Amino acid sequence: MAKAQSEYSRKRNFERTSEPAERTGKRRSKAGALRFVVQKHDARRLHYDFRLELDGTLKSWAVPKGPSLDPRDKRLAVHVEDHPLEYASFEGSIAEGNYGAGDVIVWDQGIWQPQGDPAAAYAAGKLKFSLVGEKLSGDWTLVRTRLRGSGDKEQWLLIKERDDIARPSDEYDIVEAQPQSVISGALVGGPSAKAKGKTPSKAKASKPAAAFPESLAPQLATLTDRPPEGDWLYEVKFDGYRILARIRDGEVRLFTRNGHDWTQRLPLQAKALAKLGLHDSWLDGEVVALNEQGLPDFQQLQNAFDIGRSHDLVYYLFDAPFINGEDLRQTPLEQRRAQLKLLLGNTRNGPLRFSAAFTAHHRDIVESACAMSLEGVIGKRAGSLYVSRRSADWIKLKCRLRQEFVIVGHTQPQGSRSGFGALLLAVNEEDGLRYAGRVGTGFGEAALKALHQRLQELAREDSPLAHKLTAAQARGVSWVEPQLVGEVEFAEWTREGIVRQASFVALRSDKPAAQIVRERPGAPQSPPPRKPAAKAGGKPVVAGVAISNAQRVIDPDSGTSKLQLAQFYESIADWLLPYLNNRPVSLLRAPEGIGGEQFFQKHAERLAIPNIKHLDPELDPGHARLMEIDSVAALVGAAQMGCIELHTWGATSDRIETPDLFVLDLDPDPALPWRSMLEATRLTLTVLDELGLQAFLKTSGGKGIHIIVPLARRAGWDEVKAFAKAIAQFMTSQLPERFTATSGPKNRVGKIFIDYLRNSRGASTVAAYSVRARPGLPVSVPISRDELDGLRSAQQWTVGNLQQRLDGLKQDPWQGYSNRQRLTRAMWDRLGAKPHS
Repeated sequence: MAKAQSEYSRKRNFERTSEPAERTGKRRSKAGALRFVVQKHDARRLHYDFRLELDGTLKSWAVPKGPSLDPRDKRLAVHVEDHPLEYASFEGSIAEGNYGAGDVIVWDQGIWQPQGDPAAAYAAGKLKFSLVGEKLSGDWTLVRTRLRGSGDKEQWLLIKERDDIARPSDEYDIVEAQPQSVISGALVGGPSAKAKGKTPSKAKASKPAAAFPESLAPQLATLTDRPPEGDWLYEVKFDGYRILARIRDGEVRLFTRNGHDWTQRLPLQAKALAKLGLHDSWLDGEVVALNEQGLPDFQQLQNAFDIGRSHDLVYYLFDAPFINGEDLRQTPLEQRRAQLKLLLGNTRNGPLRFSAAFTAHHRDIVESACAMSLEGVIGKRAGSLYVSRRSADWIKLKCRLRQEFVIVGHTQPQGSRSGFGALLLAVNEEDGLRYAGRVGTGFGEAALKALHQRLQELAREDSPLAHKLTAAQARGVSWVEPQLVGEVEFAEWTREGIVRQASFVALRSDKPAAQIVRERPGAPQSPPPRKPAAKAGGKPVVAGVAISNAQRVIDPDSGTSKLQLAQFYESIADWLLPYLNNRPVSLLRAPEGIGGEQFFQKHAERLAIPNIKHLDPELDPGHARLMEIDSVAALVGAAQMGCIELHTWGATSDRIETPDLFVLDLDPDPALPWRSMLEATRLTLTVLDELGLQAFLKTSGGKGIHIIVPLARRAGWDEVKAFAKAIAQFMTSQLPERFTATSGPKNRVGKIFIDYLRNSRGASTVAAYSVRARPGLPVSVPISRDELDGLRSAQQWTVGNLQQRLDGLKQDPWQGYSNRQRLTRAMWDRLGAKPHS
């Protein structure tokens, strides 16, 4: 007998809504922490959906006013249909005509801890529980009332219990103070926050100081041949002019991508920007003209410029490199866009608009864009930074091939055609202009006449092409100076580099002819290497090492190849090698990429790794020799042999029995919110400060944080491990609800495991600046204490964006690191532990 359709599924048409469909089958495979989520929903009325995971589903209540930290506020919570667990991470826009149409963000998320049997308490109508979220925490109660709402829905009350977290609502309103998404930083719910002068709440990451620039080059997108895997935001590829707005001392100036001042051509857009009340700001966007269907129309855009009708134009803004003097270029994409959206409010008409992001699945995105008669879409890697160059973090996907060409000549008209027959096209190559074919369609009568007049003014006797055309190609051609640029749509490139089925779109006055080259789509990938690799025997060579199977993709999410990983390691060798030199290293190898078999190699075995150093056999008796990486060639040699991760011992090879550091690896239950990870790090640092031990931080590149404590080489392995264990046990005894010193997933449900086991002889920890064999290829990165508050993830930096961070650093985050600290009897006493004998 078929299972009855749930109320959630009955209310939704999943071909029209981007909400997740309900899955069939077993909902939860094993015991673990129970999740909660609060979603802010800007539907017919703004409200907050409070959801608790229970019995394989999300029990849900609509809370019109949102949660309050004041125990006196008994917030109405209308019980609604259960939602599937997949809904917990849903953010996006539910299209008009669907149930619950409107924008949704994840306002808070984390775990909830019931008091007693949650199923029995839910059935009885009185749930008492604790929350551990990014925003909400402490003790709460949900209690069912006898009142009935519309549609006979149960009415409950959401009440904050009196504890250390509680705060009077007249002093602090958490929904007003923290309106943003905890996932993307996005905002919904109207311009109220803007009217009150607020900006999106975000962690204050440490950014390099930068003077407000007089000029700014835009970030440009790379043409790719398919949508990539991974976490991307997609926007409409506007068919318009790229414009950057500079607002300084109350003056607005509008510049093209090449720095030309177009302020006088866009007076209404400049006036609207001035009304935002900004200072020292750069905003990025595109000016378009919309046709009757509300779609960008480039020909209409040109017509509007020709007759000076700026009121027919719309300036879509999609990024904010600077806002009110704050340099946001090193701030993640989602946070920049959230601030920009708040500035603009819900502007749906007028000369300024916010460029919204698509929420459809990446495989459907281009198909959907083409069905809407759009030129294509722009994809932007989630979490990426803003750089003034073409970047692999921004990609463009086109419905039909389309690009600019230099116009080098024209043919005579045939039949009733006036003006000219076809335009000869060219692109710039290293040796000059190269012929790229002809375009003879797409011209209106007025365009033919106007363009023909300009061609006559640019007439020349000889060909501007670097190579002669065949007699047939050159027959009847009138040559012109290569100054005009035309945008052309076409079906494909032939093997000879000629366009097929070309159709003229319009002239482009915003791009100089000297910059027009053939756009070659490629696979989505990390930013390209700094320099092309040399070759030996047909193989690319990096740091003297020949790279076999160089183009093998080792990470489908980022598209990174084996060659690119080797080049990445070469490029950061100056940062990485100090943490590898003179230290035994263990290699995590994945010869077929991160999706294939992975294994650790601790000893030098039959499979030789180019340039790697073999250590004294007496360091690890009874085994093959330990290994060490002490040069760029050895580092790249490891990458050549399929190594992705580099793990090092806590001692140097010259004094192997006396560690020079210990590591506390804070490893959280994956269901815990990131705020819990940051709080755990601060608490652990406080204990280390009280002990008088200086500690250094790095992201794990996985889920947690590594705390490194350098030591003078005095104590042996057993003593150092015992001391690290004593710290873990002390933290657990003081805060048993937050920490555990016992390994295993069942022991860290809703907690953070303080892993001290990495301090044994022969154990190792991933090295600072090592890549991790995880989707996206994150990197384990040292950070300063000041950066902790701004850290948004243990995987914040990847092979794709680490170089940007390194280029912006003013000093080493681990400046002052030295191995001089000793473990004293007083330290043991403060931990309530006995020194290891």
